[in-house]
Amino acid sequence: MPRIQTTFERLRAQNKQALIPFVTAGDPHPAATVGLMHALVAGGADIVELGVPFSDPMADGPVIQRASERALAHGVSLSQVLDMVRDFRRRDADTPVVLMGYANPVEAMGYSAFAAAAAEAGVDGVLTVDLPPEEAGALSGTLKAHGLDPIFLLAPTTPPARVAEVAKHAAGYVYYVSLKGVTGAATLDTSDVAERIAALRGQLSLPIGVGFGIRDAATAQAIARVADSVIIGSRLVQEIEEHGADAAPRLTAFLREVRGAMDAARD
Repeated sequence: MPRIQTTFERLRAQNKQALIPFVTAGDPHPAATVGLMHALVAGGADIVELGVPFSDPMADGPVIQRASERALAHGVSLSQVLDMVRDFRRRDADTPVVLMGYANPVEAMGYSAFAAAAAEAGVDGVLTVDLPPEEAGALSGTLKAHGLDPIFLLAPTTPPARVAEVAKHAAGYVYYVSLKGVTGAATLDTSDVAERIAALRGQLSLPIGVGFGIRDAATAQAIARVADSVIIGSRLVQEIEEHGADAAPRLTAFLREVRGAMDAARD
């Protein structure tokens, strides 16, 4: 059974939601990434989203844009990101890893070559931010053929017809963008998110994760009451920006606080 599905089924049996942190591969330095991934797991991460640095991001706010710039300054490539996942797997065979990035590097490598290399490295899912579901059939099919889950974004503005397209292609989970804007922007309206998640459940059978705008334990707790997973990115990347590789214990401590708040939400 795929690792992502196994993880959600285990958590469902425990009446828990998945905690999914995001960091950018190669930030602050390529040598630090694997250690930071293990620090996330030590803090309670159920799935790790690993950003593939890209020069022209369209969904990332300034915090994650700067992380990509730091990684690209070290020359981090998609192949090197896969090497990091392979290294992570030497100590952790269980925690799912999802690559989150843009279509260009994947298309440059080629769908089949990328999917084969990602599966061999130990990747479990792939989210390509700028590939709309209407154009994702070829990549989704190739990923599934290699045992990888294609993951898609949904937004407050996504019409029902596009949700139906996502339902055709997605596996693992879907990522609901909680607000209009880029990562790390604004303060989210949790009651609005709850209404939207309830509506999406009428069209989707997959777990729904919520990200963009979750920066503290209280907000994570509110989201855990209505969604299947809580996704946190900019808050963690900001710690890395301020403390470099020394941020590892801070990431662990922050996620433990979030994990505790999420679990309390379901008691």
